Amino acid sequence: MSAETLTRIREILAAQFEIHALEIHDDSALHAGHAGAREGGGHYRVFIVSPSFEGCSRVLRQRMIYDALGGMMKNDIHALAIRALSADEATKQAN
Repeated sequence: MSAETLTRIREILAAQFEIHALEIHDDSALHAGHAGAREGGGHYRVFIVSPSFEGCSRVLRQRMIYDALGGMMKNDIHALAIRALSADEATKQAN
């Protein structure tokens, strides 16, 4: 997929959340020939650290990210793997 899609994902998430860390990986090449890939949607992995996730369940965090990306989930993104941590969780894992 395009660098433009990665940039749009980054911009949308940065506008929605206070981000302490953000990594986005395009895994689309690993899924060449897959139905979603043929239709133009990419496969992405997101690692995000934000205080916005404090006290939120894993499911709620994923819902927050899916909601933020909204329209991109219909056309640009076929699959999205998410690892979302609060700032406190990230600090604890680093130690």
